[in-house]
Formats: sequence, C-alpha cells, structure tokens
Amino acid sequence: LYSYLFMEALKKEIAACRICEPFLEAGCRPVVSFSEKSKVIIIGQAPGRRVHESGIPWDDKSGENLRAWLGVNAATFYDPDIFAIVPMGFCYPGTGKSGDLPPRKECAPQWHSRILAGLQEVQLTLLIGQYAQRQYLGENSKKNLTETVRCYQDYWPQYFPLPHPSPRNNIWKRKNPWFETDLLPLLKERIKLLIP
Repeated sequence: LYSYLFMEALKKEIAACRICEPFLEAGCRPVVSFSEKSKVIIIGQAPGRRVHESGIPWDDKSGENLRAWLGVNAATFYDPDIFAIVPMGFCYPGTGKSGDLPPRKECAPQWHSRILAGLQEVQLTLLIGQYAQRQYLGENSKKNLTETVRCYQDYWPQYFPLPHPSPRNNIWKRKNPWFETDLLPLLKERIKLLIP
C-alpha cells in the first residue's frame, strides 16, 4: 500500500511541475505513465506536439511503430502495470530547425531516480534514442547509436537500446536490415515473457 500511495503522490507532483515553463513555447504538460508494478520501462526522448495536445504518451505514428516492434496492442502498451513510460523530458520541448528540440535537461535529474526507486518489479528497460542511451549507458555507449543498438547483448538483460521509431528513421532501417531480421524477434520474445 505504501508504494502505491507513494507513486500516486509522485504522479500528482509531476503533473504540477513547472520547472521548465519559461523555456516551453507550448507550456507545461508532463506526459508520463507508471505504476509500482510496471515490468518494462520505456525511456524515450520527449513528447511531440501531438502527444502534448492529447496527453497520451506515444499517441502518434512513432507510437504505432514502437507497439509493432514490441508485438503488443494498445491496451497492453497503455497498461501501467506492464509498461512504465518515462521519457528523458516529460513536456514537449518545442520545434527546432530540423524537428523537435532535444528534451529539456532539467527533467531527468529532477524525476527519474524518484520514479525508478518506486518501480518494484522492473525486468527490462528500453532505451530509445541517443539521449536515453547516453544517460543510462554512459561510457558503455558505443561510438554512435547504430553501434550501441547493434551491440545490444552488451547491455542485456537490464537494458535494450533501440533507435527512435519515428517514420523519419525509415532510411536508417533500410541501411540496417539486421535490426528487423535479427533484433526485433528477440525483443518481441522477451516482451512476451513479461506480459502476464
């Protein structure tokens, strides 16, 4: 009961967070999802404009692609007792010259350790994109994202590095066919084992 109450209080605190407000063109709307029973943590970048508007994490084409990679439907994906969704930045950072701006740097140090401390049953952490990989793999990251993802076994069984599932990365997928033929079947198998 204590951990449930702790996590519910933490969600309220996050929802009220305004640390980055002066820097956010669209204002604050933290988008996270977790419960003390979450089995898999998804650490991505930051919500895009569409997610900012709906308040639903991964509520876009990238989310559709991610669910296909994991082999799960939306009901499973949005069950916080299975998946915790804890991005590097909880709010939409705004648009830059070539897509969305990077996640705000204030967010992860403020919230991640407190959320992770309350997750009692985590079996796997998905690190999506370079920001999450740098934060959690540190010096164990390879020279670039492609090599980090290719060497996923170096981080097994705790972490599983992935590229971002954005449609913009279709070129990357074509250049790296091993990702869909070799790596995704293993990821789906692992996720299947963790779903009750």
